[in-house]
Amino acid sequence: MLDTYREVVTPEGVALHLPAAGPVPRALAWAIDLAIRIGVLMVASMVLAMLGTAGFGPYAVLMFVVFWFYHVLFEVLDRGRTPGKRALGLRVIAANGAPVGWLAAFTRNLLRTVDMLPFGYATGLVTSLADPWGRRLGDMVAGTLVVHDARPHEPQAAPVGTALAPAVPLRPHEQAALVAFAERGPQLTQERQVELADIAEPLVQARGPLGVARLYGIANWLLGRRG
Repeated sequence: MLDTYREVVTPEGVALHLPAAGPVPRALAWAIDLAIRIGVLMVASMVLAMLGTAGFGPYAVLMFVVFWFYHVLFEVLDRGRTPGKRALGLRVIAANGAPVGWLAAFTRNLLRTVDMLPFGYATGLVTSLADPWGRRLGDMVAGTLVVHDARPHEPQAAPVGTALAPAVPLRPHEQAALVAFAERGPQLTQERQVELADIAEPLVQARGPLGVARLYGIANWLLGRRG
């Protein structure tokens, strides 16, 4: 399944583009979390074995907590990330983009027992493949979504160079688009920059690297670098 975006509009009118995660990265994150839980129980069993039969009760309680509350606690207290999800760059959020709450975390993890049926998370896999945003049954009932965690980056200024006045007057949203291109362009490959610049061919009257250079020039002009 290819990862897809889900657009959510907040009450303030802000459109959020949530990159929904497919079953493969989610399965890898689950495997990491499973290995951690098994490791914790193995260490605990060796320690509690020194207590003899008195250690059986604490071990049973610990096993219950680890297998039923591990995901819930991490998802609520660590902003939707278990160690496995953190390693894979994933996060659980509410379907409207808000942080996941206790009730939603309990619900989605309680329904893992259904998603596991008949074996090997078969129900969850089929459901996630059929859903446009890769949700398993537990996510649908709880109203949650697993997304790729956004990687913050500082916007970069347009490369300082020759300023070029636009050939035609630009509307405010067109000016904003050019400045945004100049800020993000240095983080893109040359091929992607050319692809985007070719869209603006009617404005810059050029294609390819020359079109990219002219877009940067117009951005410099808009930013006041005209000296």
